[in-house]
Amino acid sequence: MREYGEYLFTSESVSEGHPDKVADRISDTVLDAFLSADPYARVACETLVTTNRIVLAGETRGPATVTAEYLAHLARLAVKDIGYDQAGFSWRNAEVHCHLHAQSEDIAAGVDASAEKDEGAGDQGIMFGYACRETEALMPAPIHYAHLILRRIAELRKNADPLVEGLQPDAKSQVTLRYVDGKPVGATSIVVSTQHDEGVDQELIKANLWTLVESSLPKGWMVPEREFYINPTGKFVIGGPDGDCGLTGRKIIVDTYGGAAPHGGGAFSGKDPTKVDRSAAYVCRYLAKNVVAADLADRCTIQISYAIGVSHPLSVYVDLHNSGQGVDEGKLEKTLRDLVNLSPRGIREHLHLNRPIYVPTSAYGHFGRTPDESKGTFTWENTDLVPALKAAFDR
Repeated sequence: MREYGEYLFTSESVSEGHPDKVADRISDTVLDAFLSADPYARVACETLVTTNRIVLAGETRGPATVTAEYLAHLARLAVKDIGYDQAGFSWRNAEVHCHLHAQSEDIAAGVDASAEKDEGAGDQGIMFGYACRETEALMPAPIHYAHLILRRIAELRKNADPLVEGLQPDAKSQVTLRYVDGKPVGATSIVVSTQHDEGVDQELIKANLWTLVESSLPKGWMVPEREFYINPTGKFVIGGPDGDCGLTGRKIIVDTYGGAAPHGGGAFSGKDPTKVDRSAAYVCRYLAKNVVAADLADRCTIQISYAIGVSHPLSVYVDLHNSGQGVDEGKLEKTLRDLVNLSPRGIREHLHLNRPIYVPTSAYGHFGRTPDESKGTFTWENTDLVPALKAAFDR
């Protein structure tokens, strides 16, 4: 984003009931099932969801106890938890087809450790991480509030709160903020499209969501009523996988920084942590967040690149966007590599990624979330590198 002047910036989010997010949830459910049985299982699961049909495909290497029947059962439970029991898509009677097969021996040979080499990256690729001071979570404000609005709607819906009575799982949000000299100062438009029961009054939905959205934003940030768009098409009854096919990995900008920072292109859900598409993106966010939390910069972008089968990163790049407090970016790149082993094995071990911790990541963003030590989730959001970074730069 620009550092000076006045401008608008927009990000969107989608709910856990959006078709693509249903697919992400099921793929991460499959991943967690394998990691529960074997922390070193290999999984690359893609899911397709459409009218009363769920299709699993991809490659795995893990215990035979994780059967197709068991995964079909878990897929149904995931759909149930999201809240789908509709004529066109229901956890009770959707057909589940499992086409998972063994991982390619050629890929396994490149990734597996041996006497001659350390574990290699599961694919080539470039990964980015980002952090900034716009929110307490050190995330860009537009995506932060877009997620928050939908997460609160979902929580109230699952608790049968009258404020969201008649709303169904599928929903999208879009938040446009006004920036002055690089800092957000208020919202200029907000869009929420939410699936609902037939016959629910649109004005009632708008009034109820006005209350929810206004309380989700900082004081004084709420938009004028004319810029508050609720179900702009007039109604949204047919939704979810019955209204639109869903696929794993189609919401990568929703999953990351809402377009406020670069994205390497790889999706996350359904991939075990040997896939650097996922694990290296997590460590990039971890490093960037710690740089900002250590007061070394107001904004930080980090890129790391890998080659399939190669254990070490090919490059580490840091951009402080002219916000560094007298910090040399070249020195910072070296310092970060000294503090964290950025090999695939090093990332997995440092962030404790070989655990069934991925279902919570499948909706409302992989970044800016609160770590839960008891569950081991979102370890990449910890700021435990701050003391070492401050010491390295005499802060």
